[in-house]
Amino acid sequence: MPGQIEPKVGNLMDASRPDGRGAEAQVISFDLSASDVELYEAARGMLLTAHHSENHRVAAAMRGGSGAIYLGLHIGAKRINVCAESSALANARMAQEESIHSVVAVSMDGQGQPQVTNPCGLCRELLRSYGTETSVLVDAEGDVGKVRIKELLPFPWMRATETEWDTLPPRVEDRTT
Repeated sequence: MPGQIEPKVGNLMDASRPDGRGAEAQVISFDLSASDVELYEAARGMLLTAHHSENHRVAAAMRGGSGAIYLGLHIGAKRINVCAESSALANARMAQEESIHSVVAVSMDGQGQPQVTNPCGLCRELLRSYGTETSVLVDAEGDVGKVRIKELLPFPWMRATETEWDTLPPRVEDRTT
């Protein structure tokens, strides 16, 4: 319709793959809800309150399945760093939250303002182990979008004994036929 803004959708870091109809599946949505903005504002407020350039560089907010928001703060020292997402997750689990609905992390930009930052690899692995459907707010090259954690980490690390399949050894396919 004229005058209406089409919701922006896109592919996150070329993570799309064909769906059953042969079209590309859209893995990221830029159609954010008031709940997503509330989550960002909670993380932003935590970072503005507690930011320290070495010890507290990232804050996170996580919404549990109950709707409650849990905050986390990066804790850093010379020899160890604990990510904000992991402390938010610990707070949610200590409150007996059974599932995680959504999460966002923020760090300071060059002007000292909080902005959405993407979870590191360890946090992607940690978050995925608590549910593959968790929504993550991400920085998609300057735009904030929403993606499921399983799209950020499609092939998680697993011990061979943890899989539901047997993996065949690698081999060269005979393509002469």
